[in-house]
Amino acid sequence: MAAGVAFTAHPVSGDPDQALVTAVPGLGDRLVSGEAVGEEWTITTRSARRSRPTPAGGKVLTARQAQAVADLARKIADRYGQPQDIEWAIDREGRLWLLQARPMTAVPETVSWTAPGPGLWSRNFRLGEWLPEAVTPLFATWLLPALEDGYLEGMQETVGVRVPFRYALVNGWYYNTPPIPTSKLLARVLWQGHGRTAWILYNALIRVNRNPAAADRAVLSDLDHQWRNNHLPAHRQLAADTQIEAATATPDRLAGLVDQLGRQAGIYLWYLAIVGGSAWKMEACLTRFCRQHLAEVLCEEKGGTQVLLRGLPGAQPVTTAHAVQSADWYRPVAELSTADIPLTDGGQRHTRLAQQRAAAEQACRNALVGRPRLLTQFDGLLQVNQRYAVIREEQARDFTLGWPVLRACVRRLGEHMVATGAIERVDDVFFCKRDEVTTTRWVGRREPIADLVRERRHLWQRQRNLAAPLTLGQPVRLIGDVIGRAVQEARGEREVGENVIIGHPASAGRATGPVRIIRGPQDFSGLRDGDVLVAKATAPAWTPLFARAAAVITDSGSLAAHASLVAREYGIPAVVATGDATLRLHPGQLVTVDGTAGTITPHTHPITISDEGLPLGTSRG
Repeated sequence: MAAGVAFTAHPVSGDPDQALVTAVPGLGDRLVSGEAVGEEWTITTRSARRSRPTPAGGKVLTARQAQAVADLARKIADRYGQPQDIEWAIDREGRLWLLQARPMTAVPETVSWTAPGPGLWSRNFRLGEWLPEAVTPLFATWLLPALEDGYLEGMQETVGVRVPFRYALVNGWYYNTPPIPTSKLLARVLWQGHGRTAWILYNALIRVNRNPAAADRAVLSDLDHQWRNNHLPAHRQLAADTQIEAATATPDRLAGLVDQLGRQAGIYLWYLAIVGGSAWKMEACLTRFCRQHLAEVLCEEKGGTQVLLRGLPGAQPVTTAHAVQSADWYRPVAELSTADIPLTDGGQRHTRLAQQRAAAEQACRNALVGRPRLLTQFDGLLQVNQRYAVIREEQARDFTLGWPVLRACVRRLGEHMVATGAIERVDDVFFCKRDEVTTTRWVGRREPIADLVRERRHLWQRQRNLAAPLTLGQPVRLIGDVIGRAVQEARGEREVGENVIIGHPASAGRATGPVRIIRGPQDFSGLRDGDVLVAKATAPAWTPLFARAAAVITDSGSLAAHASLVAREYGIPAVVATGDATLRLHPGQLVTVDGTAGTITPHTHPITISDEGLPLGTSRG
């Protein structure tokens, strides 16, 4: 016996070709009242897919039953000529009953994922890897432009010219794309940069992938020095000073502090991109060398090239008070949400990885001992790769140093708006726009902005539940798909079987375990030892979870994203940028994660529990 509701058009995307069926065992009262979360099926003309299981992981409907419910709803929609919202039940004999039908109200317009301009737009590159969902209006109109302006200021200071990386919000999701190399742009770069710009960009973007050691000597080591000795101290000092001043600042001064700290964080982001972002480009070069000359020594069963970049001094994952769930300041920093999860195992894991790395390094040198030129090349590649792997982790760690005080400043502005009657609740400030927060024109006029806030919050809830594509548009000539080429180099030539989910190979190794979908800190405590952590994305606040996970899977991310780096330092497999793994997998489902190939293989056979309470075949990492 089961009951539930069904919509003939998707209530989030508005897609008329997708029906949504939600079911619970027994009577449907708890579902309709909101007390229970039901199993969810997405039905198209070609398939019936269970898009969300029940919280307990059990099954309520078969695919045939879900299809029958959708067919019933569509018949009613066809009869009355508009989308329908129905309530239904299946009795003990398996008969389907229609209990109620009504027109769907406020059907969303069908969502379009059209590229906002020429080029290949990515949502998991640069700042995008810090934004795992649609952004809120205040972030979109205030902190995001401040970060982008600071980024260009850092570029101006470093290379002598501003070359904007175009960015846009598509259905609330952040996308960006490299500038299109036109003759006009090239002339401006050469003229304004007096040749210095071209030299720096050549080394940081092209030479680093071919001869990392030379790029380091020519440009990158100087940029690292500038960041470490100038901008990092300034970044830390400004965050500390702002923390003190914000406690008593006036609303106008609070807005000024947000501008200053946002700009400084944008400059910091530039250095993270140009210096720390070199790590994955360097790794591509090391991978090519090892496959050509050390394939037998660094076989995939031993971790491949990545074993040389694990267990590095200074790269150990740590938690901080400014670890974030998202760069969108609406989400609080997760200072206490992981307090009950041990971050390390007394250093034993890191020590073990360091020993494996040292053994692999020695094996490589032994294999090249009779080829001195190649040995020298290997040592140079290894040294620069290991150094920048640590730099990337160091830089990523403090990028969000100012987020606790940024959020505090905005919430104080929200308190001021509540006191003046502009908004109803403090958190409503995040659904205002910058000019609404920094002006007094709403004082004493509560209803107009309160209505806007409610509409924007509702729109954001819809947008954040959308399955946003990883890319939009097509690569342009001369640039192509740089990330795609790097992913193919990391993956190598492999055949992929049917029903396998494909992503980017982020951390080498294989592990099998049950899926645990983590949507936020509220789910952290549910992750058990040996689970496969599946999420839209992971941010620094999630770091302690990696100590428990057997493997990590994310919808978004890149080879240089947080999940990739931390998974390597914990020695567990990771596959990122799957697109929709959180929708295609369900809790308790047994999967094998191959972080070397970038694949996830779901298993259909039952899970056998061992004496330890773990599925047999599960790796603890």
